[in-house]
Amino acid sequence: MSILLDNQFKELPPDKSVDTKSFLDAVSHLPPFFDCFGSAVFYVIKSDISGNITKIRKVYDKDPAKYVTLQDIVEDERETYGAEWPKVGATLALMWLKRGLRFIQILLQSLADGERDENKPNSIQVNVTKAYENALKRYHGWMVQKTFQMALLAAPYRTNFIKALSKGEEVKEEDCLANVRQFLVNFTATVDAIYEMYTNLNAELDYTV
Repeated sequence: MSILLDNQFKELPPDKSVDTKSFLDAVSHLPPFFDCFGSAVFYVIKSDISGNITKIRKVYDKDPAKYVTLQDIVEDERETYGAEWPKVGATLALMWLKRGLRFIQILLQSLADGERDENKPNSIQVNVTKAYENALKRYHGWMVQKTFQMALLAAPYRTNFIKALSKGEEVKEEDCLANVRQFLVNFTATVDAIYEMYTNLNAELDYTV
């Protein structure tokens, strides 16, 4: 679990604004999370997350003083791109990034809640499936969904996944899950805040890739 705990997300202020620099610093450490699955098929999600982080950071680096919060970026692009917005720039990148983050959040929450297949208690397929169906599936076309089904077959055993989260260290499952719950507090609040921002700004798009 040290993969996540080493770079935790910060607590949000009362207005739920997300500081851009803190967000990018924290989220940039998440792609290695997908290495814990031990399957190259999951690298598709990892690559997508990494690419979107790079796009957002590129915009932020142009004027850090102007883009203090993620909302500053999205609102500025709304003015800049006009009719093309929100299917452009960092706004589009953040839209897809938040879906990848939701995938991680739902998966970890499902594990922390003890959800498992009674017939396969050492499998995380039920957890990964729940995360995919709730966060990403509706935005994926037939071919991408089939790719995920292949990835699901290659999902690691629960014990191996938890060990990978702890960078190969032998830890008790409950200790690891306690750390998961700790990580999820600020992480979930941040993801929820970004989703809420997109709803309020009418920046959400519903199309498949």
